[in-house]
Amino acid sequence: MDAVDRLRARELELRAQLSRLDADDAALRVDRSDATADDEHDPEGSTLSGEWQRVDALRASTRDELAQVAMALARVDAGTYGVCERCGREIPAARMEVRPQATMCVACASVG
Repeated sequence: MDAVDRLRARELELRAQLSRLDADDAALRVDRSDATADDEHDPEGSTLSGEWQRVDALRASTRDELAQVAMALARVDAGTYGVCERCGREIPAARMEVRPQATMCVACASVG
């Protein structure tokens, strides 16, 4: 599987994950709207507020990675995919295989 195929596959995975998280968020909103829900005093597990924060953080992370994948696909179209945006050298194939949306070589990424 080449890098573009990996990127497109990851994009589909992320879209599916975001859809599931959006459904979880909607369900939590319904649960929170129930005036009788006393989630702050439930000794059995996490509170609705805590669960909502967890789902919200996962959604933000998923949207961020989806944006990174979209930018990587744009670099493919522009012919700059696999080129370090800092030093201009080719990013090693092994790094691109592990992290296909990488924008920098290992040396430049470690500098920050």
